[in-house]
Amino acid sequence: MTRPSDPDGPGPADGTAWVERSGPSARSWADEAVRQVVADANRSADTHLHVFPLPPEWGIDLYLKDESVHPTGSLKHRLARSLFLYGLANGWITEGTTIIEASSGSTAVSEAYFARLLGLDFVTVVPRSTSPEKIALIERYGGRCHFVDAPPDMYTEAERLACETGGHYMDQFTYAERATDWRGNNNIAESVFEQLTLERYPCPEWIVVGAGTGGTSATIGRYLRYRRLHTRLAVVDPERSAFFPGWVTGAPDYSTGMPSRIEGIGRPRVEPSFVPSVIDLMVPVPDAASIAAMRHLHDVTGLSAGGSTGTNLWGVWHLVARMLREGRRGSVVTLICDGGERYQHSYYDDAWVAGQGLDPVPYRAAVERLLSDGVWAPPGP
Repeated sequence: MTRPSDPDGPGPADGTAWVERSGPSARSWADEAVRQVVADANRSADTHLHVFPLPPEWGIDLYLKDESVHPTGSLKHRLARSLFLYGLANGWITEGTTIIEASSGSTAVSEAYFARLLGLDFVTVVPRSTSPEKIALIERYGGRCHFVDAPPDMYTEAERLACETGGHYMDQFTYAERATDWRGNNNIAESVFEQLTLERYPCPEWIVVGAGTGGTSATIGRYLRYRRLHTRLAVVDPERSAFFPGWVTGAPDYSTGMPSRIEGIGRPRVEPSFVPSVIDLMVPVPDAASIAAMRHLHDVTGLSAGGSTGTNLWGVWHLVARMLREGRRGSVVTLICDGGERYQHSYYDDAWVAGQGLDPVPYRAAVERLLSDGVWAPPGP
């Protein structure tokens, strides 16, 4: 006998109709979509942890986790995968859903990749200043760019497009901190500590990352506390970005309203996914220092990286110098966020750098002096 409350039966006892929002075919599509996204992760090996050469007598080891080797060439590949799984698991992404995002470039590249994998249309709102290399990558993966002149306008324009198309606004700046499982599940923090297991200092003194969406710093900071590790988290922030002044003042709605010249990490406002309480130290970084450190990395190691990696490294040099002064031994870890091939028309172009009024030379000299004689004397103020 079929119970009146059984969805497979004739309906409720009072005669009202059942309301189903998704049938077996919808769930079948979502199941297959999740399988494809997870299978993509299974096909990808973990990213490399490079050793940066430091004077052996210092007793300090520096590791660079190379996120540029992901299929879409940046750290944002992890975020895009998490956001798609989050949207699928919540029922927000279904067959035929148009995916909408607001991005400074790299997240959009990675989301375009996953949208194409699932056969979904993808539109991203990007600042008109986004590098041409990133725009070409978005379009190569089948995405479409919708440009705005003022970066703060990205959010409302993405919301408008989602309403207009009936699509799903991924909203990385809200969901980055919650879409990733910070307890483990091969997140970036767990990956780093697994790779350090056989090193002489397997529990680093510092991990240094940029803010960006806030997702990476939130994941790492929570993981450190959850695993009861003594490692401290330092977050670096470029000029014009709102994260450092927001962190110092405690203002969660702090806004500069200005575009950052360092793509991927500087933001004109404190994003909702930024979790300041898990951060032990924030370091403001001049844009010229980011470019100097990025170029120095390439010249010393042959590794080509973008400006956000340079921002990370400038923070690293501050902390390495502090460890030297205090006579501390140990390790420091930071990220190569993306590859330098995306910035040949900007950070690696002397004319572009000069046109921005930036002079990396004194910052480059400060890094070279630190590595040659252990003296850290960055340009003022």
